[in-house]
Amino acid sequence: MEALDNIISKVAQGDSNAFTKLYNYYKEPGIRFSMSIVKDEEEAENMLHEVFIKIWNRREQINPELNFNSYLFTCLRNLAFDHLKKLERSQQMQDQYFYQMQDHNDNEAEAEDAKINLLRNAMATLPAKRKMILKLNIEDGKSYQEIAEMMRISKNTVKNQLVKAKQFLRGNVNLALAL
Repeated sequence: MEALDNIISKVAQGDSNAFTKLYNYYKEPGIRFSMSIVKDEEEAENMLHEVFIKIWNRREQINPELNFNSYLFTCLRNLAFDHLKKLERSQQMQDQYFYQMQDHNDNEAEAEDAKINLLRNAMATLPAKRKMILKLNIEDGKSYQEIAEMMRISKNTVKNQLVKAKQFLRGNVNLALAL
């Protein structure tokens, strides 16, 4: 292989064959170096490609007398560190989101428990007959007809008692939540 300084000079002049030689020369050591920092081969290869794209786009600014090796590995190191910072920020955002969701779920569970307690307290204040009809319908899953037959009342009375019970509960729970 011809001298590295000569290849770098040709790259600076726009020689794409020289650029390919330069890339192939640094490919393995560049990927190994990036891998030692980011621990992800695909990401390391992407970083190498990104640096070489920048080198090609800025080829006119290359000074063959300066240490190209140092320049290349400094660029790779900076890209690797930027990648790690992005990963850390992403992890922090995920942790924060998870914490907020967990907190939100805890608050929802507490609110649900409070509503259930309000409902139970309101149910305790219902008249005995109305409470029994509500219990048979809601908890035991009995139909209007079944309740009417069990309690020896009309189906319409069951319906009216349930409507009144539900209105009362809804009003008490909404009033208590508003406070």
